[in-house]
Parts: sequence; structure tokens; C-alpha cells
Amino acid sequence: MATATRSLFVGAPSAVNFCKAALECTARQQAMRGAGRLGVRSMELSAARSFRSGISMPLRISNKNARAFSVKATIQIGEKLPEAELSYLDKDNNVQTVKVSELTKGKKTVIIAVPGAFTPTCSQKHVPGFVEKADELKAKGVDTIACVSVNDAFVMKAWGEDLGVGDKVLLLSDGNAHFTKALGVELDLSDKPVGLGLRSRRYSLLAEDGVVKQLNLEEGGAFSISGPEEILKLNYMSSEAPYGIQCG
Repeated sequence: MATATRSLFVGAPSAVNFCKAALECTARQQAMRGAGRLGVRSMELSAARSFRSGISMPLRISNKNARAFSVKATIQIGEKLPEAELSYLDKDNNVQTVKVSELTKGKKTVIIAVPGAFTPTCSQKHVPGFVEKADELKAKGVDTIACVSVNDAFVMKAWGEDLGVGDKVLLLSDGNAHFTKALGVELDLSDKPVGLGLRSRRYSLLAEDGVVKQLNLEEGGAFSISGPEEILKLNYMSSEAPYGIQCG
């Protein structure tokens, strides 16, 4: 009996140590999970503060895995659009130019950009969506809807005729990407086999008198937040600025 009792007490420290180690391990795991949740919450709060203050936030928190994207632009909410000259063909096929300042002066202007004319998403969803919603947008106070692409003016006119945009969306050429680069939204697709080269990221923006109020910038050529629905959510009649920025 004494031997059995001694064996029990000899084994007790080992059992206690094992339980203690298990508890410490569990505590560390819980702490790590808690830190992860706090880290995500911290990023969400930081993003919210940035949106309210009108500062561009180069990260968007994914709803599932808190993935961070490095999508950002040089242009910031509350800043004046950079000056650039865009071109188009008139009804007589003569090349005309318009400055960004002329396009936006004293107006509420929606500018959308696409990676390329005649490309699938741009032709099937992005531009047609704005053509379809053009009357709703103008009823909300938008004066002009313009689509910009790093294509020449001849391609842009042919594309507009193919899509049947009429006078609902003005298709403008940024052939040398001067406007695109000034915004900081250029997209290098030179590694793609279709030969697109330097293009623009997909985005939509709202400018009032040339000042950016809303910017919806996509990741690469994705199409998720730059459609007309995002613009239609805004209160156009409010003079308060800014509205905010989204990155896809």
C-alpha cells in the first residue's frame, strides 16, 4: 500500500506538468486567434477613419480572409483632376480635342475608364451599364458621362458606333495615356499575349467642378465596384465633400 501511494505521488508532478503545458498551449492559441481578430478590427477601423476624412486608403478588407490589396491611385478625394487633353472624332470624322478642365468645369461629371475598347467586359458590361443608366444618372444631377480609354480616337468612335452609345456616353481617347498616368492608374499589360501594352485600370469617378468626390478603382481589369450602381448610391445634390473612395 505504501509503495502504491509513493508511486501515485511520484507520478503526480508529471501529470500536473502535462496538464499545465496543455493549458498554456490552449491559452497561447486563443491569444493568437484574439490577436488576429484585433488586427483585422484595427485595419477596419483605420479604413473607416480614412474614408470619413476623405483620405485614400490603399487597402480594402475582404469580407472573409481580410486580404489586403495594394490598389491605389495618385489622385486623392478632394483634389482637382489633372489637366490633360483627350480626343474624339466628330460626325465628320475630324479629330477634336477637349481638355479635362473644359469637360468638368461647373458640372457634375462621371468619368469611367476601361482597359480597352472592344474587350469583353468593357463591351458587354461596363459601358453598356452606363448607357442603360444614363437617364437615371442625369436625373440625379449628373451633367456628363465620359468613358476614357488608352486607345486612339478612331477606335473609340468605331467602338461607340458598335455599342450604340449615341449621345449618352462620350467616348474619349487618352491615346498616349497622359491623363491615365497623371491619375496614377496605369496598368501594364505588356506581358499579355494579346498585345495590350500600357492601359488604364478600370474605374469610375464622380467629379464636381473638376474636384474628385468619389473614386471606385478596380483591381486590374476586374469589374465589381465601378458600375453605375455605385454612383447612383451617392447624394448628388449635397454640396458636402468628399463622398469617399473604394478600391477593389
